[in-house]
Amino acid sequence: MNNKRFLKIIKRIIDFLISLLAVIAMSPFFLIIAILIKLDSKGSVFFVQKRVGKNGKIFNFLKFRTMVENAEKIGLGIGVKKNDQRITKLGKFLREWTIDESPQFINILKGDISLVGPRPLPLYDGQDENLKKLWQKRTSVKPGLVSLVDIKGRNLVPWKKRLEYDIWYIDNWSLWLDFKILVLGFFAVLSRKGVYGESGINKPLK
Repeated sequence: MNNKRFLKIIKRIIDFLISLLAVIAMSPFFLIIAILIKLDSKGSVFFVQKRVGKNGKIFNFLKFRTMVENAEKIGLGIGVKKNDQRITKLGKFLREWTIDESPQFINILKGDISLVGPRPLPLYDGQDENLKKLWQKRTSVKPGLVSLVDIKGRNLVPWKKRLEYDIWYIDNWSLWLDFKILVLGFFAVLSRKGVYGESGINKPLK
């Protein structure tokens, strides 16, 4: 067994242990949030969307629902803007503090994603071949709960640059790099910077 393969196994063990502890520790809060979501607006507790995992595997990506039911069929569709009318009162708070992403610890336990890696995206159906190649390479590893892009400005970073950061991460991966991204990612969440992109709008990759 080569050194890099061994480190990948260590990464999977760390993913499982930390996500298991996180789910156990946060389960009372998950219950409270679930109740508040149901009281705040009509619809399911979770927003479930098909995303692309390692080697193109499709999985159900989990988030707490922050918008009205069937929001993707109205307004900006899968895009979203700051003060979007589709965002619920509770959803605004959950999004601002990235609490809506916390159910993804369940995705980690299931093996869909890792603690650190490129953020999982829907299938790319755009016409830009360069972006498509970058998108395809980033699926050679498991997507992550936290990414290098998160500490570089999140949604304020242009899509092409985001994909380039993802490729850099893949080419320079190490456990130490994962640790740094986790720590800095925590502070990035606290700063609330980049929750929305330029002009307050989050646009899908095209």
